[in-house]
Amino acid sequence: MQTESFKVMNVKCGGCASNIQTNLTQLPGVATVEVDIATGTVEVQGEGLNHTTLITKLAELGYPVANS
Repeated sequence: MQTESFKVMNVKCGGCASNIQTNLTQLPGVATVEVDIATGTVEVQGEGLNHTTLITKLAELGYPVANS
């Protein structure tokens, strides 16, 4: 299983986490999505994950990936 982790902006509540989980799990290959509100971290697990697609979807939802 492949894992992708992102530090994202604007994650402030359970509703944000739910929105991210609901939308990312609809993408091809995504098995699970874990959101840590305290750290703004999103961890996605699955097979054949597309890094760019995940980043694009997060930005579309209003949670852009933070530059490290």
